[in-house]
Amino acid sequence: MAAVVLIGAQWGDEGKGKITDFLAEKADMVVRYQGGNNAGHTVVINKETFKLHLIPSGIFYADKICVIGNGLVIDPKVLIEELDYLESKGVSTANLKISSNVHVIMPYHRLFDVLEEESKGEEKIGTTKKGIGPAYKDKASRTGIRVSDLLEKEEFAKKLKFNLQEKNLIITKIYGQKELAYQDIFEEYLGYAERIRPYVTDTSLMVNDYLDEKKKVLFEGAQGTLLDLDHGTYPYVTSSNPIAGAACIGAGVGPTKINKVVGVVKAYTTRVGEGPFPTELTGEMGELLRERGNEYGATTGRPRRCGWFDAVILRYAVRVSGISDIALTKLDILTGLETLKICIGYLYQGKILVNFPQSLNILAECEAVYEEVPGWQEDLTGITNYNNLPEQAKRYVERIESLAKVPITMLAVGPGRTETIVRASIF
Repeated sequence: MAAVVLIGAQWGDEGKGKITDFLAEKADMVVRYQGGNNAGHTVVINKETFKLHLIPSGIFYADKICVIGNGLVIDPKVLIEELDYLESKGVSTANLKISSNVHVIMPYHRLFDVLEEESKGEEKIGTTKKGIGPAYKDKASRTGIRVSDLLEKEEFAKKLKFNLQEKNLIITKIYGQKELAYQDIFEEYLGYAERIRPYVTDTSLMVNDYLDEKKKVLFEGAQGTLLDLDHGTYPYVTSSNPIAGAACIGAGVGPTKINKVVGVVKAYTTRVGEGPFPTELTGEMGELLRERGNEYGATTGRPRRCGWFDAVILRYAVRVSGISDIALTKLDILTGLETLKICIGYLYQGKILVNFPQSLNILAECEAVYEEVPGWQEDLTGITNYNNLPEQAKRYVERIESLAKVPITMLAVGPGRTETIVRASIF
Protein backbone atom coordinates (compact mmCIF):
# COMPACT_ATOMS: atom_id res chain seq x y z
CA MET A 1 0.00 0.00 0.00
CA ALA A 2 1.20 3.51 -0.84
CA ALA A 3 -1.04 6.47 -0.03
CA VAL A 4 0.42 9.89 -0.78
CA VAL A 5 -1.26 13.20 -0.04
CA LEU A 6 -0.25 16.14 -2.23
CA ILE A 7 -0.93 19.60 -0.80
CA GLY A 8 -0.15 23.23 -1.50
CA ALA A 9 2.24 24.57 1.14
CA GLN A 10 1.73 28.28 0.46
CA TRP A 11 -1.35 30.28 -0.64
CA GLY A 12 -2.24 27.90 -3.47
CA ASP A 13 -1.17 28.19 -7.12
CA GLU A 14 2.09 26.36 -6.35
CA GLY A 15 1.98 24.17 -9.45
CA LYS A 16 0.16 21.19 -7.92
CA GLY A 17 -1.40 20.29 -11.27
CA LYS A 18 1.98 19.59 -12.84
CA ILE A 19 3.20 17.60 -9.83
CA THR A 20 -0.05 15.61 -9.65
CA ASP A 21 0.21 14.81 -13.34
CA PHE A 22 3.84 13.75 -12.89
CA LEU A 23 3.17 11.51 -9.87
CA ALA A 24 -0.01 10.09 -11.40
CA GLU A 25 2.13 8.11 -13.84
CA LYS A 26 3.20 5.88 -10.92
CA ALA A 27 -0.20 5.85 -9.18
CA ASP A 28 -3.20 3.59 -9.75
CA MET A 29 -5.75 6.12 -8.53
CA VAL A 30 -5.89 9.93 -8.10
CA VAL A 31 -8.38 11.36 -5.60
CA ARG A 32 -9.41 15.00 -5.29
CA TYR A 33 -10.59 15.53 -1.70
CA GLN A 34 -11.81 19.12 -1.20
CA GLY A 35 -12.72 22.46 -2.77
CA GLY A 36 -14.66 23.18 -5.92
CA ASN A 37 -14.26 24.95 -9.23
CA ASN A 38 -12.70 27.92 -7.42
CA ALA A 39 -9.42 26.08 -7.96
CA GLY A 40 -7.57 25.57 -11.21
CA HIS A 41 -4.80 23.12 -12.04
CA THR A 42 -2.72 23.69 -15.16
CA VAL A 43 -1.05 20.74 -16.89
CA VAL A 44 1.22 20.95 -19.95
CA ILE A 45 1.50 17.80 -22.07
CA ASN A 46 3.51 17.80 -25.30
CA LYS A 47 3.44 21.60 -25.24
CA GLU A 48 -0.37 21.65 -25.06
CA THR A 49 -1.85 23.38 -22.00
CA PHE A 50 -4.87 21.94 -20.19
CA LYS A 51 -6.73 23.69 -17.37
CA LEU A 52 -8.81 21.67 -14.96
CA HIS A 53 -11.07 22.87 -12.14
CA LEU A 54 -12.77 19.77 -10.74
CA ILE A 55 -11.46 16.63 -12.42
CA PRO A 56 -8.18 15.27 -10.97
CA SER A 57 -5.08 15.83 -13.06
CA GLY A 58 -4.56 12.07 -13.37
CA ILE A 59 -7.32 11.97 -16.01
CA PHE A 60 -4.65 12.34 -18.72
CA TYR A 61 -3.56 8.76 -18.04
CA ALA A 62 -6.15 6.41 -19.53
CA ASP A 63 -5.37 3.59 -17.08
CA LYS A 64 -5.82 5.63 -13.87
CA ILE A 65 -9.01 5.83 -11.83
CA CYS A 66 -9.80 9.46 -11.00
CA VAL A 67 -12.05 10.24 -8.06
CA ILE A 68 -14.01 13.34 -7.05
CA GLY A 69 -14.29 12.70 -3.31
CA ASN A 70 -17.10 13.52 -0.90
CA GLY A 71 -15.24 16.56 0.45
CA LEU A 72 -15.86 18.64 -2.67
CA VAL A 73 -18.76 20.84 -3.69
CA ILE A 74 -19.44 20.63 -7.41
CA ASP A 75 -21.20 22.82 -9.90
CA PRO A 76 -22.64 20.19 -12.28
CA LYS A 77 -22.74 22.61 -15.19
CA VAL A 78 -19.02 23.32 -14.81
CA LEU A 79 -18.27 19.62 -14.38
CA ILE A 80 -20.11 18.73 -17.58
CA GLU A 81 -18.34 21.52 -19.46
CA GLU A 82 -15.05 20.09 -18.24
CA LEU A 83 -16.04 16.59 -19.34
CA ASP A 84 -16.94 17.91 -22.80
CA TYR A 85 -13.70 19.90 -22.96
CA LEU A 86 -11.57 16.86 -22.21
CA GLU A 87 -13.47 14.61 -24.61
CA SER A 88 -13.08 17.24 -27.36
CA LYS A 89 -9.32 17.07 -26.79
CA GLY A 90 -9.33 13.30 -27.15
CA VAL A 91 -8.99 12.66 -23.40
CA SER A 92 -11.22 9.83 -22.15
CA THR A 93 -13.22 10.46 -18.99
CA ALA A 94 -14.43 6.88 -18.66
CA ASN A 95 -12.39 6.29 -15.51
CA LEU A 96 -13.84 9.24 -13.59
CA LYS A 97 -15.77 8.38 -10.42
CA ILE A 98 -17.88 10.87 -8.43
CA SER A 99 -18.85 10.37 -4.81
CA SER A 100 -22.59 10.16 -4.21
CA ASN A 101 -21.99 12.25 -1.07
CA VAL A 102 -20.61 15.30 -2.92
CA HIS A 103 -22.63 18.45 -2.30
CA VAL A 104 -24.06 20.31 -5.29
CA ILE A 105 -23.65 24.02 -5.98
CA MET A 106 -27.05 25.50 -6.81
CA PRO A 107 -27.89 28.78 -8.61
CA TYR A 108 -28.72 30.44 -5.30
CA HIS A 109 -25.23 29.63 -4.02
CA ARG A 110 -23.64 31.48 -6.91
CA LEU A 111 -26.03 34.40 -6.47
CA PHE A 112 -25.39 34.66 -2.73
CA ASP A 113 -21.64 34.54 -3.33
CA VAL A 114 -21.90 37.65 -5.51
CA LEU A 115 -24.40 39.53 -3.32
CA GLU A 116 -22.60 38.80 -0.05
CA GLU A 117 -19.21 39.79 -1.42
CA GLU A 118 -20.56 43.03 -2.88
CA SER A 119 -22.26 43.90 0.41
CA LYS A 120 -18.94 43.72 2.29
CA GLY A 121 -17.48 46.69 0.43
CA GLU A 122 -13.90 47.31 1.60
CA GLU A 123 -14.12 44.24 3.85
CA LYS A 124 -14.48 41.90 0.87
CA ILE A 125 -12.65 38.58 1.08
CA GLY A 126 -11.77 38.19 -2.59
CA THR A 127 -13.97 35.17 -3.30
CA THR A 128 -14.11 33.77 -6.84
CA LYS A 129 -17.94 34.13 -6.70
CA LYS A 130 -18.43 30.55 -7.86
CA GLY A 131 -20.83 29.67 -5.03
CA ILE A 132 -18.29 27.59 -3.11
CA GLY A 133 -18.65 29.24 0.30
CA PRO A 134 -22.47 29.32 0.33
CA ALA A 135 -22.55 25.65 -0.70
CA TYR A 136 -20.27 24.68 2.18
CA LYS A 137 -22.40 26.85 4.47
CA ASP A 138 -25.51 24.84 3.53
CA LYS A 139 -23.54 21.62 4.03
CA ALA A 140 -22.66 22.69 7.57
CA SER A 141 -26.26 23.75 8.30
CA ARG A 142 -27.49 20.38 6.97
CA THR A 143 -29.64 21.88 4.23
CA GLY A 144 -27.33 21.01 1.34
CA ILE A 145 -28.29 18.94 -1.67
CA ARG A 146 -25.99 16.04 -2.42
CA VAL A 147 -25.45 14.19 -5.70
CA SER A 148 -27.40 11.26 -4.27
CA ASP A 149 -30.37 13.61 -3.79
CA LEU A 150 -29.99 14.97 -7.29
CA LEU A 151 -30.25 11.47 -8.74
CA GLU A 152 -33.57 10.80 -6.95
CA LYS A 153 -36.20 12.99 -8.62
CA GLU A 154 -38.72 13.12 -5.76
CA GLU A 155 -36.07 13.71 -3.09
CA PHE A 156 -34.50 16.47 -5.16
CA ALA A 157 -37.88 18.14 -5.72
CA LYS A 158 -38.65 18.09 -1.99
CA LYS A 159 -35.29 19.53 -0.93
CA LEU A 160 -35.19 22.15 -3.68
CA LYS A 161 -38.69 23.44 -2.79
CA PHE A 162 -37.80 23.62 0.90
CA ASN A 163 -34.53 25.47 0.25
CA LEU A 164 -36.00 27.94 -2.22
CA GLN A 165 -38.63 29.09 0.29
CA GLU A 166 -35.90 30.42 2.56
CA LYS A 167 -33.47 31.47 -0.17
CA ASN A 168 -36.05 33.48 -2.10
CA LEU A 169 -37.05 35.37 1.06
CA ILE A 170 -33.44 36.42 1.55
CA ILE A 171 -32.99 37.23 -2.14
CA THR A 172 -36.10 39.43 -2.31
CA LYS A 173 -36.41 40.92 1.19
CA ILE A 174 -32.75 41.52 2.05
CA TYR A 175 -31.09 42.00 -1.32
CA GLY A 176 -34.07 43.30 -3.32
CA GLN A 177 -33.46 40.88 -6.17
CA LYS A 178 -35.90 38.87 -8.25
CA GLU A 179 -36.68 35.45 -6.78
CA LEU A 180 -35.40 32.29 -8.43
CA ALA A 181 -37.89 30.07 -10.27
CA TYR A 182 -38.26 26.53 -8.92
CA GLN A 183 -39.28 24.86 -12.18
CA ASP A 184 -36.39 26.31 -14.17
CA ILE A 185 -33.82 25.05 -11.66
CA PHE A 186 -35.55 21.69 -11.25
CA GLU A 187 -35.56 20.91 -14.97
CA GLU A 188 -32.03 22.20 -15.54
CA TYR A 189 -30.56 20.10 -12.74
CA LEU A 190 -32.47 16.96 -13.68
CA GLY A 191 -30.68 17.19 -17.02
CA TYR A 192 -27.34 17.45 -15.23
CA ALA A 193 -28.25 14.46 -13.08
CA GLU A 194 -28.69 12.17 -16.08
CA ARG A 195 -25.39 13.27 -17.58
CA ILE A 196 -23.33 12.54 -14.46
CA ARG A 197 -25.28 9.47 -13.26
CA PRO A 198 -22.91 6.91 -14.90
CA TYR A 199 -19.95 8.35 -12.96
CA VAL A 200 -21.53 8.28 -9.48
CA THR A 201 -20.60 5.60 -6.95
CA ASP A 202 -19.46 4.94 -3.36
CA THR A 203 -15.97 6.32 -3.82
CA SER A 204 -14.91 5.79 -0.19
CA LEU A 205 -15.43 2.06 -0.66
CA MET A 206 -13.53 2.12 -3.94
CA VAL A 207 -10.56 4.05 -2.51
CA ASN A 208 -10.29 1.77 0.52
CA ASP A 209 -10.50 -1.32 -1.69
CA TYR A 210 -7.57 0.00 -3.73
CA LEU A 211 -5.54 0.61 -0.58
CA ASP A 212 -6.38 -2.82 0.80
CA GLU A 213 -5.19 -4.32 -2.49
CA LYS A 214 -1.81 -2.57 -1.96
CA LYS A 215 -2.36 -0.24 -4.90
CA LYS A 216 -0.92 3.27 -5.12
CA VAL A 217 -3.30 6.13 -4.38
CA LEU A 218 -2.51 9.84 -4.78
CA PHE A 219 -4.73 12.29 -2.88
CA GLU A 220 -4.82 15.72 -4.53
CA GLY A 221 -5.70 18.90 -2.65
CA ALA A 222 -6.72 22.25 -4.08
CA GLN A 223 -5.69 25.73 -2.89
CA GLY A 224 -2.99 25.82 -0.20
CA THR A 225 -2.19 25.76 3.51
CA LEU A 226 -2.60 29.50 4.08
CA LEU A 227 -6.07 29.34 2.53
CA ASP A 228 -7.20 26.58 4.91
CA LEU A 229 -10.45 27.42 6.71
CA ASP A 230 -8.98 26.54 10.12
CA HIS A 231 -5.26 27.15 9.67
CA GLY A 232 -5.08 29.88 7.03
CA THR A 233 -5.15 33.67 7.16
CA TYR A 234 -8.79 33.74 8.25
CA PRO A 235 -11.10 35.27 7.00
CA TYR A 236 -9.09 35.56 3.78
CA VAL A 237 -9.31 31.82 3.20
CA THR A 238 -11.25 29.26 1.22
CA SER A 239 -14.29 27.44 2.61
CA SER A 240 -12.69 24.01 2.99
CA ASN A 241 -9.54 22.43 4.42
CA PRO A 242 -6.68 21.99 1.92
CA ILE A 243 -4.25 20.63 4.53
CA ALA A 244 -3.27 16.96 4.53
CA GLY A 245 -5.55 15.87 7.36
CA ALA A 246 -8.60 16.77 5.27
CA ALA A 247 -7.71 14.07 2.74
CA CYS A 248 -9.00 11.46 5.18
CA ILE A 249 -12.33 13.21 5.65
CA GLY A 250 -12.74 14.31 2.04
CA ALA A 251 -12.02 10.85 0.63
CA GLY A 252 -13.39 8.64 3.38
CA VAL A 253 -10.20 6.89 4.51
CA GLY A 254 -8.59 6.47 7.92
CA PRO A 255 -5.45 8.45 8.88
CA THR A 256 -3.50 5.23 9.48
CA LYS A 257 -3.58 4.57 5.74
CA ILE A 258 -1.57 7.66 4.76
CA ASN A 259 2.14 7.02 4.13
CA LYS A 260 3.56 10.31 2.83
CA VAL A 261 2.63 13.97 2.53
CA VAL A 262 4.17 15.97 -0.33
CA GLY A 263 4.09 19.74 0.06
CA VAL A 264 4.25 21.65 -3.22
CA VAL A 265 6.14 24.92 -2.88
CA LYS A 266 6.88 27.57 -5.47
CA ALA A 267 10.46 28.89 -5.58
CA TYR A 268 8.98 32.28 -4.71
CA THR A 269 5.65 33.17 -3.10
CA THR A 270 2.32 34.22 -4.61
CA ARG A 271 -1.23 34.73 -3.44
CA VAL A 272 -4.54 35.79 -4.98
CA GLY A 273 -7.13 37.92 -3.24
CA GLU A 274 -7.07 40.04 -0.13
CA GLY A 275 -5.11 39.68 3.11
CA PRO A 276 -1.61 40.28 4.51
CA PHE A 277 1.42 39.07 2.55
CA PRO A 278 4.75 39.83 4.35
CA THR A 279 7.11 39.16 1.42
CA GLU A 280 4.99 40.86 -1.26
CA LEU A 281 6.87 42.81 -3.93
CA THR A 282 4.80 45.68 -5.30
CA GLY A 283 7.41 47.24 -7.60
CA GLU A 284 9.30 46.16 -10.69
CA MET A 285 10.55 42.90 -9.18
CA GLY A 286 7.01 41.79 -8.35
CA GLU A 287 5.88 42.58 -11.88
CA LEU A 288 8.90 40.73 -13.29
CA LEU A 289 8.02 37.56 -11.35
CA ARG A 290 4.37 37.85 -12.40
CA GLU A 291 5.17 38.11 -16.09
CA ARG A 292 7.95 35.52 -16.12
CA GLY A 293 5.90 33.02 -14.14
CA ASN A 294 2.62 33.81 -15.92
CA GLU A 295 1.11 34.42 -12.51
CA TYR A 296 -2.53 34.76 -13.38
CA GLY A 297 -5.28 32.62 -11.87
CA ALA A 298 -6.16 29.48 -13.85
CA THR A 299 -9.81 29.89 -12.85
CA THR A 300 -10.33 33.66 -12.69
CA GLY A 301 -7.42 35.12 -14.65
CA ARG A 302 -6.76 37.46 -11.73
CA PRO A 303 -3.13 38.63 -11.44
CA ARG A 304 -1.38 36.97 -8.52
CA ARG A 305 0.51 39.01 -5.96
CA CYS A 306 4.17 38.00 -6.01
CA GLY A 307 6.95 38.05 -3.43
CA TRP A 308 10.18 36.46 -2.25
CA PHE A 309 10.27 32.95 -0.82
CA ASP A 310 8.87 32.74 2.70
CA ALA A 311 10.41 30.03 4.89
CA VAL A 312 8.16 30.95 7.84
CA ILE A 313 5.13 29.85 5.83
CA LEU A 314 6.84 26.65 4.74
CA ARG A 315 7.76 25.67 8.31
CA TYR A 316 4.15 26.30 9.31
CA ALA A 317 2.86 24.10 6.47
CA VAL A 318 5.29 21.35 7.45
CA ARG A 319 3.92 21.46 10.99
CA VAL A 320 0.17 21.45 10.30
CA SER A 321 0.29 18.83 7.55
CA GLY A 322 3.22 16.66 8.61
CA ILE A 323 4.96 17.17 5.27
CA SER A 324 7.49 14.42 4.57
CA ASP A 325 8.66 15.55 1.12
CA ILE A 326 8.80 18.86 -0.73
CA ALA A 327 8.25 19.43 -4.45
CA LEU A 328 9.79 22.78 -5.41
CA THR A 329 8.31 24.34 -8.57
CA LYS A 330 9.17 27.16 -10.96
CA LEU A 331 12.84 27.25 -10.03
CA ASP A 332 13.58 28.23 -13.63
CA ILE A 333 11.67 31.51 -13.25
CA LEU A 334 14.43 32.86 -10.97
CA THR A 335 17.18 32.41 -13.58
CA GLY A 336 19.01 35.64 -14.41
CA LEU A 337 18.43 37.42 -11.11
CA GLU A 338 21.67 38.63 -9.51
CA THR A 339 20.47 38.25 -5.93
CA LEU A 340 17.66 36.26 -4.37
CA LYS A 341 16.04 36.79 -0.99
CA ILE A 342 14.64 34.23 1.42
CA CYS A 343 12.44 35.33 4.30
CA ILE A 344 13.71 33.58 7.45
CA GLY A 345 11.56 35.41 10.03
CA TYR A 346 9.20 38.32 10.68
CA LEU A 347 10.02 41.53 12.52
CA TYR A 348 7.18 42.50 14.85
CA GLN A 349 7.47 45.32 17.38
CA GLY A 350 11.24 44.94 17.60
CA LYS A 351 11.19 41.15 17.96
CA ILE A 352 11.97 38.45 15.40
CA LEU A 353 9.21 35.88 14.96
CA VAL A 354 10.28 32.54 13.52
CA ASN A 355 6.84 30.94 13.84
CA PHE A 356 3.82 31.97 11.79
CA PRO A 357 1.55 34.19 13.95
CA GLN A 358 -2.04 33.18 14.61
CA SER A 359 -3.33 36.75 14.70
CA LEU A 360 -4.10 38.38 11.36
CA ASN A 361 -3.50 41.80 12.91
CA ILE A 362 -0.01 40.78 14.01
CA LEU A 363 0.73 39.30 10.57
CA ALA A 364 -0.38 42.55 8.92
CA GLU A 365 2.23 44.47 10.95
CA CYS A 366 5.07 42.01 10.33
CA GLU A 367 8.03 42.91 8.14
CA ALA A 368 9.96 40.17 6.41
CA VAL A 369 13.51 39.52 7.62
CA TYR A 370 15.59 38.42 4.65
CA GLU A 371 18.68 36.41 3.99
CA GLU A 372 20.31 37.14 0.62
CA VAL A 373 21.82 34.47 -1.62
CA PRO A 374 23.43 34.86 -5.04
CA GLY A 375 21.42 33.96 -8.12
CA TRP A 376 22.42 32.07 -11.26
CA GLN A 377 22.43 32.90 -14.96
CA GLU A 378 22.23 29.47 -16.58
CA ASP A 379 19.04 28.12 -18.20
CA LEU A 380 17.60 25.26 -16.12
CA THR A 381 14.82 23.99 -18.37
CA GLY A 382 16.78 21.14 -20.00
CA ILE A 383 18.29 19.79 -16.78
CA THR A 384 16.97 16.47 -15.46
CA ASN A 385 19.79 15.58 -13.03
CA TYR A 386 20.14 17.53 -9.81
CA ASN A 387 23.94 17.40 -9.94
CA ASN A 388 23.88 19.31 -13.23
CA LEU A 389 22.18 22.36 -11.73
CA PRO A 390 24.34 25.48 -11.34
CA GLU A 391 26.02 25.60 -7.94
CA GLN A 392 24.10 28.72 -6.91
CA ALA A 393 20.79 27.07 -7.80
CA LYS A 394 21.71 24.05 -5.67
CA ARG A 395 22.70 26.38 -2.86
CA TYR A 396 19.27 28.07 -3.04
CA VAL A 397 17.46 24.71 -3.01
CA GLU A 398 19.53 23.36 -0.13
CA ARG A 399 19.04 26.51 1.95
CA ILE A 400 15.26 26.13 1.64
CA GLU A 401 15.65 22.46 2.54
CA SER A 402 17.64 23.30 5.67
CA LEU A 403 15.12 25.92 6.80
CA ALA A 404 12.21 23.51 6.32
CA LYS A 405 14.06 20.52 7.79
CA VAL A 406 12.34 18.41 5.11
CA PRO A 407 13.99 17.00 1.96
CA ILE A 408 13.20 18.51 -1.42
CA THR A 409 12.72 15.35 -3.45
CA MET A 410 11.31 16.90 -6.65
CA LEU A 411 12.09 20.08 -8.56
CA ALA A 412 10.19 21.55 -11.51
CA VAL A 413 12.38 23.51 -13.93
CA GLY A 414 9.66 24.11 -16.52
CA PRO A 415 5.94 23.44 -17.05
CA GLY A 416 6.26 20.21 -19.06
CA ARG A 417 6.31 16.65 -17.74
CA THR A 418 9.92 16.09 -18.74
CA GLU A 419 11.10 19.32 -17.12
CA THR A 420 11.27 17.70 -13.70
CA ILE A 421 14.19 16.64 -11.50
CA VAL A 422 13.60 13.70 -9.15
CA ARG A 423 16.01 13.31 -6.24
CA ALA A 424 14.12 10.51 -4.48
CA SER A 425 11.10 8.38 -5.35
CA ILE A 426 7.70 9.33 -3.86
CA PHE A 427 5.97 6.02 -4.68
